[in-house]
Amino acid sequence: MKELIEYILQFGNLNGQQINLIQKKATEIQLHKDSYFSEAGKTPSQVGFIIEGVIRGCYYNNKGEEITRCFVSENSLVVDYVNFEANTSSSEYLQACTDCKLIVFSKQNWEELSHTIVGWDAIKNKMVQSCMYQKSRKGPVVSQDATTRYLAFLENYPSLSNRVLLAHVASYLGVTQQSLSRIRKNIR
Repeated sequence: MKELIEYILQFGNLNGQQINLIQKKATEIQLHKDSYFSEAGKTPSQVGFIIEGVIRGCYYNNKGEEITRCFVSENSLVVDYVNFEANTSSSEYLQACTDCKLIVFSKQNWEELSHTIVGWDAIKNKMVQSCMYQKSRKGPVVSQDATTRYLAFLENYPSLSNRVLLAHVASYLGVTQQSLSRIRKNIR
């Protein structure tokens, strides 16, 4: 819980009573590898903060191929926030790449914080902006060659190359696993 509070305090100030309320509204959960935090076709029902592990955002294209859009790791919020806020069904999956430990808030508890803590909305908006920026800025640039995209992946996600499946990295980069294996071999 300490990690979550430190994360929140980067975005604004809270007193001890407010921090206690946040801790009471949160629940710690385990999410096993390959389990879903949220699923396409369902309305996202919780906001998570990753203490340990990696979650990926993915979807299926019109050919039925699985595409990894982003990776989210420790000390980050994880949520399909647009659909969470709008109460609409998601078009993507948030799936655990590793066993994960998260602190989660139900929709009701997340909204109660807005009604109870003065200034929570400003803090929440900054956290959500950071979360959405993180998910959007790290996508590979398709106009770059595959080696450049892989090197950018290593720069953006230095700790992930040995923690997530190569199939997910290849999907994220838009290359086959065989191509990724060649690229990795050539840059060693």
